[in-house]
Amino acid sequence: MILAVLFANSEGNILVERFNGVPAEERLHWRSFLVKLGADNLKGVKNEELLVASHKYEYLSSILHFSIYLVAIMPDSLDFFPKLPSLLAWPGNFHKWKSHFESKKKHSLSVYIVYTVLGDVSVYVVGKDEYDELALAEVIFVITSAVKDVCGKLPTERLFLDKYGRICLTLDEIIWKGYLENTDKDRIRRLVRLKPPTEF
Repeated sequence: MILAVLFANSEGNILVERFNGVPAEERLHWRSFLVKLGADNLKGVKNEELLVASHKYEYLSSILHFSIYLVAIMPDSLDFFPKLPSLLAWPGNFHKWKSHFESKKKHSLSVYIVYTVLGDVSVYVVGKDEYDELALAEVIFVITSAVKDVCGKLPTERLFLDKYGRICLTLDEIIWKGYLENTDKDRIRRLVRLKPPTEF
């Protein structure tokens, strides 16, 4: 799955982002991590020269089982019910409370990052599972080619922001729910123009 696609300017401000399968509370971590990665490594890199990184991501999951047992001895006489509140307040043989917690389990996940410079803009693509470095290289090639096609040349930050709407539509046609959907430049162009393609 393609977890994230981010575009950032030279100061590290995010211009466009798309997350798939990344919880909202983890997105800030990914933004700051990718921007720092670019700041450390993208100085002096040529346009569309690909850099690759991998990141081992660890997280904890815990399952909480909370069970309550109430054991009460019901007498035969009806005078039991007026005394019930005082009986339940007494922690003797009438009731027992038990809670059970399972231990936390540690999981790790390897993710792959391919990133590059395109004009004044940095592009980051993050993937896992079948989207390793080679697959992400194809994804980022499709994205950079489409952005150059929309802008007509290598984008400056101003040109990128002028074409912001078309770039967002283009990204949505290339990647759908975390998977590479369209790679053909002409098909992407037709879909962005909201004209139905003539052939499938």
